[in-house]
Amino acid sequence: MEPIVKIENLKTSFMTSNGEVQAVRGVSFCVNPGEIVGLVGESGSGKSVTSMSILKLLADTARIKEGKILFEGENLAAYSKAQMRKIRGGKISMIFQDPMSSLNPLIPVGKQVAEMIRTHHPEKDKAEVKREVLDLFARVRIPEPEKRYHSFPHEFSGGMRQRVMIAMALANRPKLLIADEPTTALDVTIQDQILKQLRELRKEYGTSIIFITHDLGVVAELCDRVVVLYGGLVMEEASVFDIFDHPKHPYTLGLLASIPSLEQDRSRRLKPIPGSPPDMTRPPAGCPFAPRCPYARVICGQELPPVTEISEGHKSRCWLLDAEAPLENNPLKEEGEKSHE
Repeated sequence: MEPIVKIENLKTSFMTSNGEVQAVRGVSFCVNPGEIVGLVGESGSGKSVTSMSILKLLADTARIKEGKILFEGENLAAYSKAQMRKIRGGKISMIFQDPMSSLNPLIPVGKQVAEMIRTHHPEKDKAEVKREVLDLFARVRIPEPEKRYHSFPHEFSGGMRQRVMIAMALANRPKLLIADEPTTALDVTIQDQILKQLRELRKEYGTSIIFITHDLGVVAELCDRVVVLYGGLVMEEASVFDIFDHPKHPYTLGLLASIPSLEQDRSRRLKPIPGSPPDMTRPPAGCPFAPRCPYARVICGQELPPVTEISEGHKSRCWLLDAEAPLENNPLKEEGEKSHE
C-alpha cells in the first residue's frame, strides 16, 4: 500500500533576530490511506511546525531548508503558492487548535463553511452549496442545522465551534486531515464526542488523519500508529500497542511515567521529566534528550544516535539500542534483545 503522504528528512527553520531556530531537523515518517497517526511530544518538539510545513502555512520568517513532502507522489515542498491553494482545504485540510481565533467573528458559520466549498467547486450554485453545508452540520451533530447556519461563532460553545471546524475541514472530503490538538481546552465529555466523530468520519470517508497532541490518553483511544518527536527529531515510531506495551526510548518512557493511572498507589508521586527542552537556536550535537536522560552516556552528548529498527514498524533513535553501546546498566538494550529471542 502506497502512503498517502511521505515526509523525508524534513528540515524547517525560522530566521530570527537571535539566529536560526532549527524547529524541525530531519523528520521522516509516512501516513497510509485510512490511517490515524499521532504526533506526540512536549511543546516545542516540532509537532505543529511539521504539520504547518505540509500545508506550507508557515510564517514569513520560516524556511523549508531540506527534505521532501510527498503527497500522492508529488513533492509539496516544491509547490508554488498558487498550487498550494488548490491543495489546502481540497485534498488536505486542517483543524486548528483554537476554533475561536480560526473562525471569522463577523461572518455566520454557515457562510464560512460554504466559502470553503465554493472555493474548490465554483460550478456549484448557492442552493446546492447550502444543502451540503446543512448535511455537514448534521453529520458532525450540530443541532438545528438550518438555524445554526446563520449563527455567529460567539453564539457557539467551544465544542460546537470545534464541530464547525471539523465540518469545514471535511467540506471537500480531503484525503488527509491534520488535527492540531483539536481537543485542547475542551472538557472530557466534549473531547470524547470529538474523538468519536473523527473515528466515524475516518470510517465513512476513508480519510487519513495526522493527530497532533501531547495527551497520550487521547493517543491510546484514537491512533493506529505513533510518532514521538523531541528536539525537532523523531525519537520513536511504532504502533500504538508497541508504544504503550514496549516503549524503547527513554523519552517515551518518561512521557508514559508522567501519566496518572487509576491503578497506581495514590501515595506515590508522578514522575515528571526533569530539565527543559533544548535551545533550538543552538541544538546539541548529540541526542537532544541526553541532558534529561537517566541512561545517558558520554557518546549520547557527542553524536546524534542512529535510528535502530527494533521490529517491523518499530524504530527508535537511541544509542542504548545500538550494537556499539556498552551493555552494563543498560536495561533498554537488554529488554530489546530478549524481545528478539
